[in-house]
Parts: sequence; C-alpha cells; structure tokens
Amino acid sequence: MKDMKTLLLQEDGIPYAAELLRSGEPVGMPTETVYGLGCDATQPSAVRKVFAAKGRPSDNPLIVHIADISEWGSLVREIPPLAMALAEKFWPGPLTIILPRSERIPPETAGGLDSVGVRLPAHPIAQEMIRAAGVPIAAPSGNRSGSPSPTTSAHMLADMDGRIPAIVEGGSCLGGVESTVVVLDDASTVRVLRPGLITVEMLNTVAERVIVDDAVLSQLAPDAPVRSPGTKYRHYAPEAKIILVNGGQEEFLRYVKSQQEEGVYALVFDADLPLCSANGIPALSYGDTDAERAAAFFGKLRELDECGAKCVYVRAPRTDGIGLAVYNRLIRAAGYEVRTV
Repeated sequence: MKDMKTLLLQEDGIPYAAELLRSGEPVGMPTETVYGLGCDATQPSAVRKVFAAKGRPSDNPLIVHIADISEWGSLVREIPPLAMALAEKFWPGPLTIILPRSERIPPETAGGLDSVGVRLPAHPIAQEMIRAAGVPIAAPSGNRSGSPSPTTSAHMLADMDGRIPAIVEGGSCLGGVESTVVVLDDASTVRVLRPGLITVEMLNTVAERVIVDDAVLSQLAPDAPVRSPGTKYRHYAPEAKIILVNGGQEEFLRYVKSQQEEGVYALVFDADLPLCSANGIPALSYGDTDAERAAAFFGKLRELDECGAKCVYVRAPRTDGIGLAVYNRLIRAAGYEVRTV
C-alpha cells in the first residue's frame, strides 16, 4: 500500500490538512503525547483508511479528539458528574474518558463497542487542526500497528510514507506515551485501562476510588474484548527482541553480561551507562527520571534498531506514578517476557 508521496506540512498547511480530513483522508498530527493518525471520526470510510494504513485490527477502538469541551456532548449519550469533574481537572491534556457513544460515532470508530473514548489534546496544532476541520478527529498513534509509537514527524514518516497523504509537523512530543485511558465503574470509581502521564495518584485527587485494571500489567485472553487501545495486542515493539528485566543495578548488569553475544544491547538508566561501558555492554540510556524515560523510550527503541540490535535487555522502571505507564508499554513491547534477577 505504498502508492503516494506523503507531504510533510508546516503549520501554514493546516487549512489543506483540514480539507483532507473533511474529504475522508487520514492525516498525521502532533499531540502532546505522540503523533496521531487522524481522520473524521464520523466517517466510517475514513476510519477504515486509518485501519488499513496502520495494519490495525478492526476490533481495536480509536480515541476521538475534540478542541473544546462543549463538543463532547454530541459524541456520548451522557456525561456523568465524575466524568465532567475529570475533564475539568485534566483537559486539555493526556486523559481519555470512555463513555457510552452516541449515534454520531459509528461502530467502526469504536471497534464495534457501544462506548467511545474522548479526549481534548493540549497541543496547539492538534487543537487548531480539529477546529479547522470542523469535525471530531479519531486518531490512534501514527505508527504501523505493533511498532514503537512516533514522537517526531520523522518517526511517523518512516512508517507512513506512501500510505497517507500528509503529516503536519509539530516538533517533538513532550509527553512521549499515549494518553491515560479511564472508564467509570460507578459514580465515585475510576478504572485505569491504560496508564499515562495522568497518573493514578493524580486521578485520586478527583475520584474517591481509583482501580488499576488487570490488563495494565497482565495479558488479556485471546477472546477478550478490547476496551481500550493498547491493552490486547503486542504493541510498541522494534525489530529487535525486547526482554524486560526487574532488578537492581548490580544484578541487572551481571545478568546482561552473562547473556552477551553479538547484537545484544541494554536499555538502561543514565547512572547505568558508565558501568555498562566498563563491562563491555553496548547500551543506550532512556533517562534519569520516569518522566524522562516516558519521553525518550519510544525513540530509543527505534534507535536500537538503527544500531542493529537483535536482542535488548531493558532495565525496568518502577510501577508507580509515570513509571507505570512506561512499564505498561515495555511489557507489551517485550511480548510479556519479563525476567527478575
């Protein structure tokens, strides 16, 4: 499916991008999390083009993006008080709220579900594109399905050149991981289906109770419905085999050194790099803090492929705060292959 030249548009190309979106074509757009592959969320034919360009399973729902909270009501059947409180606290921002969908959202957008996830992105270009198009924009991450999500236009172009008409340039994404996805269990309980930069601790400032769904750290059964993007299928993976390793610095380095052969790399914390070098372990760092690791690790996974890595041992982050979002993406990149040393 490589039969066109994908244009890289600057901000002054937004009117043309909006015209493409209204005509049912997919367009790449920056957000504060990752680059998304956007289309008119209300056009089934446009949604099918997004699934085709990504090679995405059709039961994997898309998140719908709006530019103003007033646009939300036409996309869902009702907005409970807790949902509105979350939106007022965290929008614009990287939080997706799942509610029963209205008839305006077709089944194709919702992955066949009776619900839809909606968010109001914080990136000014994303907001401008939505306003210019005049339609809600469904936008999964702008990568080929299963590969690392793109945090620059160059990442997206590498995956989508020839498959979509255009990408709008917006610089590097500051967040680096996709939005937090939540559903309401009841009037006072929020369930996290996919962790992100809006953390469990932050959600607890609004909701009486926050539950982390089992799918965040465990693999769903093959026949389980996909309630949120990024919860069922192998995601975020480079060409290299990824193995996630839980353990302290000494234990991690000792274990990786025991596995050394050609093409074996490590993805580590900043403080680990000198010791990797001293032990002859080819390594890249993905940051010193959880926020730095969230912003960097998708790009580092792509960089490891460029290095010719065949197998990468990743030092696991913590599983609280933003670390939970990074850990969640890494276990999926690893196909749930996790070792504790």
